[in-house]
Amino acid sequence: MSKKNQSSRLTNQHKQSQGVVSIFGDDAKSHELTVGEISRKVMKELEKDFPRLSFRYRESIKKNEINEALKKIDPELGQTLFVPNSSIKPDGGIIEVRDDNGEWRIVLVTEAKHQGKDIENIKRGILVGKNDDQDLMAAGNAIERAHKNISEIANFMLSETHFPYVLFLEGSNFLTETISIERPDGRVVKLEYNSGTLNRLDRLTAANYGMPINKNLCVNKFVKHKDKMIMLQAASIYSQGDGEMWDVKNMFEIMIEVSKTSLKAVGSDLFTQITANN
Repeated sequence: MSKKNQSSRLTNQHKQSQGVVSIFGDDAKSHELTVGEISRKVMKELEKDFPRLSFRYRESIKKNEINEALKKIDPELGQTLFVPNSSIKPDGGIIEVRDDNGEWRIVLVTEAKHQGKDIENIKRGILVGKNDDQDLMAAGNAIERAHKNISEIANFMLSETHFPYVLFLEGSNFLTETISIERPDGRVVKLEYNSGTLNRLDRLTAANYGMPINKNLCVNKFVKHKDKMIMLQAASIYSQGDGEMWDVKNMFEIMIEVSKTSLKAVGSDLFTQITANN
């Protein structure tokens, strides 16, 4: 989905629900809100929309919890742990709902990554490289650390049929369209979205099996190969097409959409609470 189409979809959602602006207040004008702060606002909105359900937010999951979840599936799993207090800590934290059996189930995990400052540097007239004579900096590999958290949450949720992991990307290393940026001296620099030196999106699409980005992939996909059925847990990867910063309201809308998709997936285990007193 292009940024233009994505923005149009989200704009229509805003027209249908003007409450988003009131949720953020003055913060709606700021790009400085962290994904964790937005996630907490998402939880408050879920609590308002589903008053009979209990939600909780936590910043991390311990590695031994992940191992215990794996052992419940098969005793051979989850056996290795070298550092007892090790944990994973996604940028945006984890939102969970308590089901009818008293178990906490994940409805949203979020991370936001910025990589590539070429746009900012060009606008400021800053040259980069060893001799400070280049417009563009070769992309790094720091973003690949995101794969670890995705894999760990996938292990933790191996028994589920949904995978609500949302990864927001921004910066010149995640372009989906070619853009031109003007330097202060008037010279225009073109950033090609399909440049192997610049783009790092292909380093992350292993986490969604090469399926489309800017799409809610929360519900696990089951594929048939010969006589076997394979369950795919795909991260939902969202990238600003032009490398600019995310608007907090757009992030909020996406996170709400994925959270509600999760609740539908867990739905039968929330039946008693949802229908109580109806």
